[in-house]
Amino acid sequence: MKITIQNQFLKAEINRRGAELVSVEKDGKNFIWEIDENFWDKTSPVLFPVIGGLKGNTYEYQNKKYQLPRHGFARECDFELVSKTEDSAVFTLKYSEEALKVFPFKFTLSIKYYIIQNELFIKYTVSNTSSERMYYSIGAHPAFAVRGNFQDYALEFDLTENLTSHQLEDHLFSGKTREVNLEGRILPLNYSLFENDAVVLKNSATSSLSLLKNNIPLLKVNFSQFPFLGIWTKKDAPFICIEPWLGIADSHHSTGKIEEKEGIQVLEPYAEQSFEWSVEFF
Repeated sequence: MKITIQNQFLKAEINRRGAELVSVEKDGKNFIWEIDENFWDKTSPVLFPVIGGLKGNTYEYQNKKYQLPRHGFARECDFELVSKTEDSAVFTLKYSEEALKVFPFKFTLSIKYYIIQNELFIKYTVSNTSSERMYYSIGAHPAFAVRGNFQDYALEFDLTENLTSHQLEDHLFSGKTREVNLEGRILPLNYSLFENDAVVLKNSATSSLSLLKNNIPLLKVNFSQFPFLGIWTKKDAPFICIEPWLGIADSHHSTGKIEEKEGIQVLEPYAEQSFEWSVEFF
């Protein structure tokens, strides 16, 4: 079931399955890619309670091993719609007995979508409803539509620093890096950038990223609270993903202990944390 929120500038649709953003329209134009399963079967999945791959699809907590698929399970769950106005909607996912078998923490995940003028805001609130410390990651994976020639598009960063991308092998970090050179603040897009999976930035000072077509801004993603960033597409796919993350995949050298996982978030008993990102559409 899809929920629609809108104002005079934007109309957004969110699927209760995964609380996944499926479209954002401005002046009749959809900025989110429309699914073609030859490339990918998602539009903007929520990544929780892990981001990326786990070594052996496994992690350890209190001397017990658990298995989770890449990017976790939230994207395959049905969320509850708990409130709705014309320009906002709030979805929640609570732990279940089934979830505790793979993620032994009692939680509530709340996702609020709301629109102010030409900007869509997405707010994640994670609540620990148990008496022990909770370890988790959360992140976004929106795929923005790229129509026509991919090389007509570019990304504009808010800084002029050259980028260090941490390289993935079989969905895990290899320990290798490569430099990604900007032209001023501009990264021209071509599919060769993604031959070895995503471009991944760790602890970059970057807090916003604009998508340009023929030097004209289409949208701007703002993510100052998120220390990790993934940029990804597939060869010949008509989308580009700009992914703010709180957490990252394992490396080939990871211990597997969730407490030692790079980028993991720690939430004290009965506490909650909120993180917000947004997209401005032009």
